Amino acid sequence: MTAGEMLAATVPMVRTLNLEFLESTAERAVIRMPDQAEYHNHLGGPHAGAMFTLAESASGAIVIAAFGDQLGRAVPLAVSAEIGYKKLAMGEVTATAVLGRPAAEVVAELDAGERPEFPVTVEIRRADGAVTGEMTVVWTLRPNS
Repeated sequence: MTAGEMLAATVPMVRTLNLEFLESTAERAVIRMPDQAEYHNHLGGPHAGAMFTLAESASGAIVIAAFGDQLGRAVPLAVSAEIGYKKLAMGEVTATAVLGRPAAEVVAELDAGERPEFPVTVEIRRADGAVTGEMTVVWTLRPNS
């Protein structure tokens, strides 16, 4: 099961918004949200909450792709998230997430008995390529024991 399939199976909001996982690797995750009138704001573009969910889902996809082999001993949890809306989003939007620290470094901290934290940065773009939003999600791997 890919990271995108795992999120779609376990996170109802991913299915609700009809998010499409285009890429999910340990280096990058790309998710597209189609233009859907039922999730528009008062200006006719995607609602801020829908864009937040899109970006947070992209960050979760890269976390699962990068640390899926650690799920037997640690649970990934979002610690904080900050989003900035830069331009009006209209139509279909795509979120691209990038891991902010090397995965090996994070796993080494987990191996040392620590609870590592690491950022994931996300850009949200319109179909014309304009960046409409930027998000940073800080994640942790909480050891099971």
